[in-house]
Amino acid sequence: MLKRIPMMALAGLALPISLQAQAADYVIDIEGQHAFVQFKISHLGFSYILGAFEDFDGNFSYDPENLEASSVDIKVDIDSLNTNHAERDKHILGDDFLDAGQYPTATFTSTGFTSTGEGEGELTGDLTLHGETREITMDVTHVGGGEDPWGGYREGFEGSSTLVLEDYGIDMSDFPEVMHELELYVTFEGIRQ
Repeated sequence: MLKRIPMMALAGLALPISLQAQAADYVIDIEGQHAFVQFKISHLGFSYILGAFEDFDGNFSYDPENLEASSVDIKVDIDSLNTNHAERDKHILGDDFLDAGQYPTATFTSTGFTSTGEGEGELTGDLTLHGETREITMDVTHVGGGEDPWGGYREGFEGSSTLVLEDYGIDMSDFPEVMHELELYVTFEGIRQ
C-alpha cells in the first residue's frame, strides 16, 4: 500500500538534536491525543475521502547520535476506521475492502532509517495490512523535542507514504485507477520512558 510513506510512524529519525536529546525509548502519547494515523484517497477522481484510524498504540526508540539504531513499532485497530460517514465506513470495513472481521489489525515495524538532510529521512519497515506484509518507505520529519510542562521529555515526528492497495490484496479493479493508491499520514509525540 505504499510506495513512499504510512502509517504509521516514524520515528526517530534524523533531525536537529537538542542538547538534552539522548538515546531513549518512547511511548506514543495516545491518551493525550497527540498522535494520528490518517489517510486520503481519491473519490472517483472528483474529490477526496479523508479518514483516520482512531485506535492504535506504539512505541519507538530514538538515538540522535546513532539514527540508524532508531526504531518504531505501531499496531492499529482496523475497526476504528472513521471517514465521518457510517455507511461508507461499514462498506470499507467489509469483505470488499479491508475485511476487518478477518484482518482486525495492521502493524508497522521499522527495519531501517536513512538520513536525507537535517531533520529529515526515510524510514523503511514492514507494513502488514489485510493479511499481506510489504516493505514500505516513509518520508519522515522530526518536528521537535524537549521538556514538557509536566516534567517529562518528548520527541515528535511526522511521516507520509503512498500505498498501492493491490499490493495488500485489496481489489480495486472496479474503480478508476486514481483510486488505486492511498496517501498515508502519521504524526505523533512520544513520551520518554
